[in-house]
Amino acid sequence: MKLLNRNFLCLLFLALLTGCASTKMKAVPESQVPYQLAPGETQVIFMRPSFLGGAVQSTVFEVQTEKKDAFVGIVSAGTKVRFVTQPGEHLFMVIGESADFMRAYLEADKTYYALVTPRMGFWKARFSLKPVHRGELDGDTFRGWDESTDFVENTEQSQLWARENWATIQSRKTEYLQKWAAKSPAAKNEVTLRVGDGI
Repeated sequence: MKLLNRNFLCLLFLALLTGCASTKMKAVPESQVPYQLAPGETQVIFMRPSFLGGAVQSTVFEVQTEKKDAFVGIVSAGTKVRFVTQPGEHLFMVIGESADFMRAYLEADKTYYALVTPRMGFWKARFSLKPVHRGELDGDTFRGWDESTDFVENTEQSQLWARENWATIQSRKTEYLQKWAAKSPAAKNEVTLRVGDGI
C-alpha cells in the first residue's frame, strides 16, 4: 500500500513538472520573429521558462483604471507572449490559483522582459511576475530563458476564454489588488520594471 501511495505521489509530481501548452494559443512562425515595433510603441515579453507547475496555465493581464483591463494571453510553460502598448506607467497581473502584480515604467521604442514564475499553491500552482532588469539581459541565464521559450499569440479561442471567464478574473483581481496596495514601497520596487530596463 505504501508503495502504491509512493508511486501515485511520484506520478502526481511528474504531472506537475510536465509542460502542457495551451491549445487556445498558437505558435508564432519563426519568420515573424523578431518583431518590429511601430514608432512610439513599447512592448513587454512575458516568458515562462520553468516547467514547475507546467500542467497549470498562467494568464496575464494589463490592469487599467480608465478602461477595460487588457488580456495579454495564456503563458504556458516553455512559451513567451508579446504585449505591445504605449509608454508610461503600467500594472500587470498574473493569475493562477491566486493573482499577483508587477508595476512597469515603459519607454517608447523599447523592449522589456518579465518572467512568469510558478510557486506551488494549496490546490494548484500560483504565479508571480518577476521583472528582468537591464543587467540580466546580457547574461547566460537570460539567454537560456530566451532559447527555451517559444513565442505564442492569442487566437479567437483564447479571447473567447477570457470573455467567458471575465467575472472570475475580475473577482480575483479585486481580492488580490487589496493585498498589492498594502505592500510597502520597498516590496513594490522589487517587482517593478524600470525605464532603464528596456533595450
